[in-house]
Amino acid sequence: MRVIRVGTRKSQLARIQTDSVVAMLKTLNPGLQFEIIAMSTTGDKILDTALSKIGEKSLFTKELEHALEKNEVDLVVHSLKDLPTVLPPGFTIGAVCKRENPYDAVVFHPKFVGKTLETLPEKSVVGTSSLRRAAQLQRKFPHLQFKSIRGNLNTRLQKLDELQEFSAIILAAAGLQRLGWQNRVGQILHPEECMYAVGQGALGVEVRAKDQDILDLVGMLHHPETLLCCIAERAFLRHLEGGCSVPVAVHTAIQDGQLYLTGGVWSLDGSESMQETMQATIHVPAQHEDGPEDDPQLVGITAQNIPRAAQLAAENLGTSLANLLLNKGAKNILDVARQLNDAH
Repeated sequence: MRVIRVGTRKSQLARIQTDSVVAMLKTLNPGLQFEIIAMSTTGDKILDTALSKIGEKSLFTKELEHALEKNEVDLVVHSLKDLPTVLPPGFTIGAVCKRENPYDAVVFHPKFVGKTLETLPEKSVVGTSSLRRAAQLQRKFPHLQFKSIRGNLNTRLQKLDELQEFSAIILAAAGLQRLGWQNRVGQILHPEECMYAVGQGALGVEVRAKDQDILDLVGMLHHPETLLCCIAERAFLRHLEGGCSVPVAVHTAIQDGQLYLTGGVWSLDGSESMQETMQATIHVPAQHEDGPEDDPQLVGITAQNIPRAAQLAAENLGTSLANLLLNKGAKNILDVARQLNDAH
């Protein structure tokens, strides 16, 4: 019986996410055995610095990719939003699993339960490790102050509850749901308040690009709608050359064969912003279809069983929307945000 080795980060959330992917793979392949190998990444070790300051694109992925490269593991489960839009040579995302709630959630300090961001007292401090959230929310809620908070979800909730420093913190709703902490969610932020990060709420399974057996194994986990939305989002981000160090956010929806992508960029303090929406006609397959075997990657993703035309249409939509924003002056906003972030 073959043993498939699965790499993961050590945090409780990462383990839960990995367990859910392994459970799906076991259901599809009852004859296989799986071994989970947990390891710490740079992002898990450097906890006293804001993510955007560390200046490393593969913060939560590098050590895991190293293990893949050395054949110590066969696949790695990530939050898709942690995976850069350009992967190192030799790696690919072999599965994009069905997206959970992609929105951001607000968790309040016990003394502010029942409040919303709008009704928090003047100068309340809100914790977030994301420039994207801080920029959008500062623009929307100028009476609040935003401060970096690092650590895994357990650590951040502990900091919120035990230190009197934060009135609330912003976290991804999907992570809170996966950990079973829905009861702590005081408010869900909708796109008009805060658009989400590229790939937020979806899990990505990274594999060796040439390992066809493992690609075939994990390829069955692709969720067509999520895959197409995330290809569009990742193409948008890649073309803007965004990353952790600039505020870029998206919102996608598929309705009646149309893929709608809204994307935006912000200055660090949220005072300048630019957003646009575009749509493309897309054929979402009802079930997996067999495609050509030699499909090259799109934005780091290999999906041989999803029609190529739909994937290309999604990628083209993301690139076109980025071009529209760049032509309207988004590059200047992003360049200034990058310089300011580097200088701080």
